[in-house]
Amino acid sequence: MLIDTHCHLDAPEFDADRESVIADAQAAGVKAIVLPAIAPSNFDTVRRLAWRMPGGVYALGIHPLFVQTAADDALECLRSALERQRDDPRLVAVGEIGLDRFVREISEGEAWERQWRFFHRQLELAAEFGLPVVLHVRRSVDLVLKGLRQVGEVSGIAHAFNGSRQQADQLIERGVALGIGGAMTYPRALQIRRLAAEIPLQHLVLETDSPDIPPAWLHAPDRRNTPAQVAGVACALAELRQISVEEVVHATAASACGHLPGLAAAIGAGQDAR
Repeated sequence: MLIDTHCHLDAPEFDADRESVIADAQAAGVKAIVLPAIAPSNFDTVRRLAWRMPGGVYALGIHPLFVQTAADDALECLRSALERQRDDPRLVAVGEIGLDRFVREISEGEAWERQWRFFHRQLELAAEFGLPVVLHVRRSVDLVLKGLRQVGEVSGIAHAFNGSRQQADQLIERGVALGIGGAMTYPRALQIRRLAAEIPLQHLVLETDSPDIPPAWLHAPDRRNTPAQVAGVACALAELRQISVEEVVHATAASACGHLPGLAAAIGAGQDAR
């Protein structure tokens, strides 16, 4: 079964046709979509949206790009939300959380200290509530690994992984799967393609990061990514590895369910909204 392990379907880019986008994903064979939150302001949004969709699940967290604008009580808001929803079968992770050293303005001084503090505290909350994490690791894999080592028993998924083989192996050793998406479909993305071809399938999961990171076959003027494109990502990965699409779909779905244990139980759950 096809699973999109990272999709921001609540983004404004989908406001005009969200139901059609969901229907297109289902028609493409996508059986589950993970909706990560980015800040307390969309915690309820991703929860409600997940409950409206067959196979919809969600994660709650504060994205590193939103840490600087987060209220001082944002971490307590997250803890309260996790406490309220701890018995919700569609809550499968803490995320999207992590570190970002691509954006210079948040990579130095007090901004960096705040980013690190938010990340570390969210790892602690994941451990406290027994949830895996959905990790943002842009130019920050070694530091994310440092946080994981400090907190201990926290596993999950490294979204949009683009690090070295050594970093990949270290994440895998800590029980973290690597998210593979549209970036892998570009012939010039040599490092990502090499890793996608070499790393055992049981450590990979498929994702789109919709509406961002469009695959190579989406062209201007409409390059908005959608969860239906995960089917093409599976085909591209199969071609890269010279195996069948069915093998890719089966192995990555098993990996997704293994790294997000709540996902398997949620697939096929009822569509009644909470």
